[in-house]
Amino acid sequence: MLEQYVKDEGGFKYLEKGEGTPLIILHGIMGGLSNFDKVIAHFSKKYRVLMPELPIYTFPLLKTSVKGFSKYLHDFFKFKNINKAILLGNSLGGHVTLYFTNKNPQKVYAMILTGSSGLYEKGMGDSYPQRKNYEYIKKKAQEVFHDPKVATKELVDEVFEIVNNRMKVIRTLALAKSAIRHNMAKDLPHINVPTCLIWGKDDKVTPPDVAYEFEKLLPDADLFWIDKCGHAPMMEHPEQFIKIMDKWLTQRGFNKD
Repeated sequence: MLEQYVKDEGGFKYLEKGEGTPLIILHGIMGGLSNFDKVIAHFSKKYRVLMPELPIYTFPLLKTSVKGFSKYLHDFFKFKNINKAILLGNSLGGHVTLYFTNKNPQKVYAMILTGSSGLYEKGMGDSYPQRKNYEYIKKKAQEVFHDPKVATKELVDEVFEIVNNRMKVIRTLALAKSAIRHNMAKDLPHINVPTCLIWGKDDKVTPPDVAYEFEKLLPDADLFWIDKCGHAPMMEHPEQFIKIMDKWLTQRGFNKD
């Protein structure tokens, strides 16, 4: 179990496993460690994998933003004495990756973005209508994936708890508004860092058009598609995701073997 590799120190809760070049993983608004379990298991054999838990529900409200989490990531680099890393981000985590890399290009070897916000994303709505209706929330959670079965009862229960917790909803909406406010379209052409875009062809949150736009605007980006896949390829098709990422890192000279 990956939980044994989780540490809580220096104001950070994070996973650390493996040795070598740092690979830092950033999760989405309602994401967490379990979203990347197979990715972590695979890449920790080659890399020093770190995954900080973004303080979505514990940060001061005014700092609960893409910019605030970019600063948090900068502080995490400093705390772990990391000079340079590969960054992997899904959804909000992808947006934080982009914002951080734009401000600190010298600290990033490469970016892997999957279902990243930063240009456009469709959330659950501005006010979470029918949030007391479990079946409605279940349907919304299932829409994140191509295969609704990926939205397990445990995952739906977690989303239901979040949207029915007033403070968590306020923070989630603050982050959603921050994502819209920090549109990266004008910044992307200046982010000259090797980028691997891995996208689900059936992503309804950040649709395929978003991936094409990222590919067009980023100076050094390669776009890969996964069929019958929604917003979280690393959860829905982990083997394909790992294969694409592994091959790309090898071609770009970041893999040791």
